[in-house]
Order: sequence, then structure tokens, then C-alpha cells
Amino acid sequence: MFEDKTGQNVPQVTFPVRHNFEWQSWSSEDLFANKTVVVFSLPGAYTPTCSASHLPRYDQLALVLKENGVDEIYCISVNDTFVMNAWAKDLKVKNVKMLPDGNGQFTEGMGLLVDKQQVGFGKRSWRYSMLVKNGVIEKMFIEQEKPGDPFDVSDADTMLKYLNSDAKPPVSITILTKDTCPFCKKSKEMLDAHNLAYEEIVIGKDATHITTRALSGDGGVPKIFIDGKLIGGSTDLEEYLKS
Repeated sequence: MFEDKTGQNVPQVTFPVRHNFEWQSWSSEDLFANKTVVVFSLPGAYTPTCSASHLPRYDQLALVLKENGVDEIYCISVNDTFVMNAWAKDLKVKNVKMLPDGNGQFTEGMGLLVDKQQVGFGKRSWRYSMLVKNGVIEKMFIEQEKPGDPFDVSDADTMLKYLNSDAKPPVSITILTKDTCPFCKKSKEMLDAHNLAYEEIVIGKDATHITTRALSGDGGVPKIFIDGKLIGGSTDLEEYLKS
């Protein structure tokens, strides 16, 4: 059974990191001293749950986490720095700092280094998250020890609820646009003015008009979706934002 290390100091290690095209050494002291930090650790970059849910949701909730007292958010995996950097770039991660624990030293110090040889991974991290204040672990969420890759308590929403049970996560917004569309530009400006983050899908680049027809019944743009619901075009968005 994994040990809950609440009340203990985080392991003192140094992470070799490739940052801004040069090698840097990030120590535990540098990363945790005099900060409130959220850490989440996962089995591997580019793996399904990690790519679809774990990392993206922490990146999406980063701003509201920081509004609730968090200074930094770190993603740890037993992968090298080049893999971690490429993964973050592919997922367009903006608000989470990637910590490559390539040798597994930090993860071993946490007592959460597990054997994944049966799937060709070697030694990897068990999935968990924790809140760390000035290097001391205040709270840990460790996934239950059961077969497979459980993902029930180490998610970003659970961490946010722990920090502030009344905090409201941001809405999820996707906008379908076209480069030559002035109403698309207007819609994005409205969202920016309200400090609403969104994902943009550009027709002709990221998708085709078949996408807009499949999702909304016609090929026109812009099309704005909020929390899975089609709001409509720029005029509809304007009315939505007023309300």
C-alpha cells in the first residue's frame, strides 16, 4: 500500500531540464521554496488518459487554481526532458511547468515508483497529485491500487474542490472559424474582452466544412460551442455574453 506522505518534505532532487535551447538544473529548493505548488504525476507522456484528461484539465483550470492561492503547477513523469517538452508543445500547454523525472529519483523518493515492465514502460510513476506549501506536503490524492490505470482522485477538479469547494471552473469554449471571416474575428475579440479562454478550430486548416455541418447542421462560421452546447454565431455570442 502506498504511503501518504502528508506532513513530510518533498524529495530533494535536481531535474535536468532542456529549457530555452539550453540545459538547466532545477532543484527541489528552487521549485518549492516559499511557494504553494500543485503537483500531479502520471505514468507517461503521450499515453491516453494523460493526454486526453489529466494534463489538459490542469492546464485549463490553472488560472482558477492560481486565483485560489496556487503559485505554480507542475506535471511530473518518468520521461526525459525532450519528450516532456514535445508533449507540452503538441498539447499547447501554457500554464503547467513540465518536470522530467527521467531517472525516477523524485518519484522513488515519493514511494510511488512502480514496475510497468508488462507494458514495456519499465519503472514509472503511479498516478497521484498533491498540494505542497514551502516544500511540505499538505495534501495527497493517490489513486487506488488496483489493476490498470485508475484515474479518480488525482484530477484537477478534485484539487480545485479541495482548495475551494465553492470555486467555479471556467466554461469550455470551442469556436469554429475561417481566416477570411470578419465575424469570426469579432467573436474572438468578444471572448478575449471577457477574459474567456477558448479553443479555435480553423476550417481549411484544422478541419473542413463537413465538421461544421456535422456539429451544427450547416457550413457557416463562426460557430461557438460552450460546455458542449451550440450557442450559434457572433450575434448569438453577443447576446449570450450580455446575459
